Amino acid sequence: QLQLVESGGGSVQPGGSLRLSCAASGFRLDYHALGWFRQAPGKEREGVLCISWSGDVTNYADSVKGRFTISRDNAKNTFYLQMDSLNSEDTAVYYCAVDAYGACAETDTEFGADYWGQGTQVTVSS
Repeated sequence: QLQLVESGGGSVQPGGSLRLSCAASGFRLDYHALGWFRQAPGKEREGVLCISWSGDVTNYADSVKGRFTISRDNAKNTFYLQMDSLNSEDTAVYYCAVDAYGACAETDTEFGADYWGQGTQVTVSS
């Protein structure tokens, strides 16, 4: 069965950190662009970061620059979103996604997701 399984969400205080993981089963991630998206209450889903098959990173959200990092471990067939200096505006359901192509799209709306994770809640609150 082809699926993405996310883990690592939860509640954290402002200024804290979380690391989300997205593990694939039933297919290989090696030659795909991989992305993280999020949807806050009452808002549309937005792209956060994308990493190409070769490791190039595209940032879709200016608000996370310098705070969030995307990485991939092809040996583990897993990719990650490291989130530091979290603030309340980062509260959202986070989704991982796999693009059919190896390069990251220039914008999040052009990201052609073949697969989506189930979503994991991240809540930043004091």
